[in-house]
Amino acid sequence: MPYTRPDALVSTEWLATHLDAPDVRIVDGSFYLPAQKRDPKAEFAAQHIPGAVFFDIDEIADTSSSLPHMLPPPEKFSSRVRKLGLGDGNKIVVYDTTPMTGAARVWWMFRAMGHKDVAILDGGLPKWMAEGRPVTDDPTPPRDRHFTARLDNTLVRSIDDVRELINNKREQIVDARAANRFRGEVPEPRAGLRSGHMPGALNLPYVELIDPKTGTMLPAAQLSERIAAAGIDPARKVTASCGSGVTACVVALGLYLTGAPEAAVYDGSWTEWGGREDTPIVTGA
Repeated sequence: MPYTRPDALVSTEWLATHLDAPDVRIVDGSFYLPAQKRDPKAEFAAQHIPGAVFFDIDEIADTSSSLPHMLPPPEKFSSRVRKLGLGDGNKIVVYDTTPMTGAARVWWMFRAMGHKDVAILDGGLPKWMAEGRPVTDDPTPPRDRHFTARLDNTLVRSIDDVRELINNKREQIVDARAANRFRGEVPEPRAGLRSGHMPGALNLPYVELIDPKTGTMLPAAQLSERIAAAGIDPARKVTASCGSGVTACVVALGLYLTGAPEAAVYDGSWTEWGGREDTPIVTGA
C-alpha cells in the first residue's frame, strides 16, 4: 500500500542521485530540547550532507514572543530563507539528526509559508551515514535567492482558535506528546506547566509513527492503523499539538502521507496552554 501523498518524503537513494541537481536545495533542520544539551549548529558545522545549509528554528522564529520557536511573520521568514539560498522554484529537502522531529517542523513551516515543493529525507542523517553516504565539514556559502512567503492560515492555529475548536468540535485536536504526559501522570519537561491535556483531545504520540530501527516513517498501512487506533477520523481535519509545536508536525506529516485533510498545527502547543491559568485542562485517558 503506497502513501497517498508520497511527495512529502524522499529516500536516501533519491537524494544521493540529486545532490548536484540545480533546483534541489538541502536543509539541516536539526533541533534539540535544552535538556538534551546538544548544539545542532555546532554539529552541522562538524558534519553535514554536502551542499546543505542550517535552518535554525529558534532564530527563524517570532523572537518577540515569550513562547519558543513560534512561526515568524512572513517577511522575516522570507528574509531569512532567502539568505540561506532557498528560493521560489527550488525543491527543498530537509533532514535532521533525530530523525524526523526538526525536519518535520521545517517541512511544516515551509508549507505554512506557501512553499509546497518541500520534502523530508526519510531516515535523516543517521540513515544517510549508516549507508556510507558522503558528509562534509566544508561550509557552503549560499547565494541569495528570491523567496515569496504567503502565510497559509489553514495550517496554523492560535490559542483562541483552539478554544473555539474545543467548543464547536469543527476539527479534531490531536496531542503528539507521550501518553503519560497526555494523561497528566508525569511533570512536564518545561518548568511551570500544568499537566494533562485539552478537553476532547486525542492522543497519538509522534514516536508511534516512526520505525524505531530505521528512523523512517512507518509504511502507509501501519500509519493508517496507528491513526485509526488513536480514534482519529481520517476524513476530518486535525489540529495537532505537542509540547512546543515541533513533534506535532510529525503527526501532521503522517496524516498528510495517508491522504487525510492537511492538518493545522497549534503553534503555542502545551507550552502556551499548560503555562496559563485560564485554559481548561483534564487528566486521565
